[in-house]
Amino acid sequence: MGFVELPSFSGSRPKKRRRGHVHGRYCGKGLKGEKSRKGRKHIPILEGGQMPVVRRLPKRGFSNKKFEVRYEIVNLGAIEKKFSEWEEVNSKTLLEKGLLRKKLPVKILGSGTFSKSLVFRVDKVSATAAEKIKKASGSVALPENSQSK
Repeated sequence: MGFVELPSFSGSRPKKRRRGHVHGRYCGKGLKGEKSRKGRKHIPILEGGQMPVVRRLPKRGFSNKKFEVRYEIVNLGAIEKKFSEWEEVNSKTLLEKGLLRKKLPVKILGSGTFSKSLVFRVDKVSATAAEKIKKASGSVALPENSQSK
């Protein structure tokens, strides 16, 4: 049995021949050091004698994250489409109409057109939203511990 000549695949190119003096002996990795060793990857924290950024930055301090109050935001334009005249708007009715995703405190923003008279009982209302609601002869009832901002 002799050797069979196989045709080359379309788009294939012959392998480039490397020069012996470039990839010989140390395989192009140099003599010593972290990058020449087998199985060892370069660690980005190490900065070669300089004090690393991770160690230069302070590790303590104050964060207000755990005291932050997150609000579910609803615009007046979306409320106008879903509610009819003189209905009450609160977190329960907003959830039923599909305007809320999570059970968080609700804040109403004044984006969009608004002309219906509705009764709002939510946690917060922006100043522009409160102005639009009053123009449409609606009412806003906020809890006593919150202020409208």
